[in-house]
Amino acid sequence: MERVGTEPVVGPARGWRRLLSKDPGESDLSRRRFRLTRPASRAIVERAERSYISGFNAVVTRQAERIEDLSRDQRAFAYEGAGAACAMLDLLTLARGRRLHELLTGPAAGHAFSVHLGAGRGYAMLRLRPVRGARGAHPLLRWLALDGFGFQWSLARADRMVGERAMPDLLSRVHCALFDQGLGRLLWYHDCASPDDVAARVAAYPVSRRAALWSGVGYAATCTGGAEADELWWLTEHAGADGFRSHLAQGSAFAVAARAQAGAVPDHAAQAAPILTGGTPEDAVGWTEQALRFLGDDPDGHHEFLAWQAHTRRLWLRRHSSS
Repeated sequence: MERVGTEPVVGPARGWRRLLSKDPGESDLSRRRFRLTRPASRAIVERAERSYISGFNAVVTRQAERIEDLSRDQRAFAYEGAGAACAMLDLLTLARGRRLHELLTGPAAGHAFSVHLGAGRGYAMLRLRPVRGARGAHPLLRWLALDGFGFQWSLARADRMVGERAMPDLLSRVHCALFDQGLGRLLWYHDCASPDDVAARVAAYPVSRRAALWSGVGYAATCTGGAEADELWWLTEHAGADGFRSHLAQGSAFAVAARAQAGAVPDHAAQAAPILTGGTPEDAVGWTEQALRFLGDDPDGHHEFLAWQAHTRRLWLRRHSSS
């Protein structure tokens, strides 16, 4: 894999793996008729997808260690792609999660959130439900695969998932909230990080789905970026007016926690956190860690994952009701 500026170019795959390799041109979201009306924001979201594809292809060509050649702020997206490729390869070769486990305990040890999100994208590409998750995945973070599934499923079917606000038949009702978090992240890309457009898009969904959508928007606005500070303030106003301000904050807090796990929080995430969460990045990470302790020893269920998020929102509400 050679470097061109800060964007690595992966060498060609051999044998049957060629069939899995992704065309870097897939990062051009105009192919999917997204609302790419903001050039600066478009460059940011498409760069994230380009890094995702680089990470995916790095695994397909057995060069996952070269993801570290990417700039620090793009590695999370590349490891998301790596997680997708590992999940697909494990499923296709009946490897029982071996590659995903090796990725999580090896080069992606600091990017567990991203890898599990990516695993869900891999399941979506194979049209398989990620409900049980791959063997070797983290017992609690594996539920992020449903979020990743929601992102990828909606990315490939934006006309139905965004335009018609459909829900896939593959999932049971109890898993739809996590699917919608992934859809919320996708809406941030679909409407090119425009707070007004994203808020209008969320408002078109039934009220019962909006909480999870706002959580996903908060995650993407923090992790991926693309909006200026004044626009992020408008985003908080929109979420508050819709009655889901705490969900936006919780999604942002989880994004900061994911980024902090990998080391330094990127500048755009450090700028977003005080606006979307009303606290410092350290505060946001602290809420997620304290909320996790509420769950006791070895939490692993779907409802415990949702409880983790709910406890984080309660800590946010406690902080802001007393201020």
